[in-house]
Amino acid sequence: MASRITEREQQLIKIMEQKIQKPKVGVGVMILRDGKVLFGKRKGSHGEGEYAFPGGHLEYMESFAECAKREVAEECGIEIENIRFQFLANVIKYAPKHYVHVGLLVDCQNGEPKVLEPDKSESWLWYDIDNLPSPIFEMCKLAIESYKNEKIYFDVSDIKN
Repeated sequence: MASRITEREQQLIKIMEQKIQKPKVGVGVMILRDGKVLFGKRKGSHGEGEYAFPGGHLEYMESFAECAKREVAEECGIEIENIRFQFLANVIKYAPKHYVHVGLLVDCQNGEPKVLEPDKSESWLWYDIDNLPSPIFEMCKLAIESYKNEKIYFDVSDIKN
């Protein structure tokens, strides 16, 4: 005898699917020091093998600046200052993941980057802004474009999949 899904169970399934499909808020931190920018090679997540800035998910009730400081400290152990807004993007390139991405531009206050989360990145190195590694994580491509062209808003249609 086939089991039947009740109307209530169907409603719960729909609610769960909607929760799973909500966009997440990501914060990327473009760190400058002496005309160079910090990149690490990603591991274990979307964009694996691509070069990216430190960054991650915005936690509940956390400010953008707090998120930036926390993520940079957790990932590479340096201190940052002069935190400022750079750009906002609506990114679906890594579907089914969907992110509202807040790009921040900061200055390195002190410290040398170290790999503190070896399951998430292979290395941290400083690169000249005109001689960057490849391939670059999509959100970082947007940050570089924003830095060079002062563009502050990218929607889904602006980003090539």
